[in-house]
Amino acid sequence: MKIAIINGPNLNLLGKREVDIYGNESFDTYLASLRSQYANQEISYFQSNVEGELVNEIQRVGFSYDGIILNPGGYTHTSVAIGDAIAAIKTPVIEVHISNIFGREEFRKLSHVSGKARGVISGLGLKGYELALQAFIK
Repeated sequence: MKIAIINGPNLNLLGKREVDIYGNESFDTYLASLRSQYANQEISYFQSNVEGELVNEIQRVGFSYDGIILNPGGYTHTSVAIGDAIAAIKTPVIEVHISNIFGREEFRKLSHVSGKARGVISGLGLKGYELALQAFIK
């Protein structure tokens, strides 16, 4: 099974930024552990702080992969283009957020992605990525 993990802006700073919200583990460390735990799955990874690059990656994998785990970061609340990219592809998407976006600032409760995603996992920390992966495997 081919699964793409796509992370949006500032997620390259996990383990360094707002550790009280996002934890102190880097995504690279977490990803290595996830890949080791699910060695029979092909897990690709892409991260960008640039909206258009995220759209390009969604389109690139969106017709050939079995699933996309997407954390659009701050673009969740602002990017119609990312939502449109998800609507345009065949590969199912699970939206993941490390923090509970519904328990934070009011503007974070709007998602241009959720309505186009198969599901949403929010507020379970990095464990949300593994849960999304398990959902695709099953």
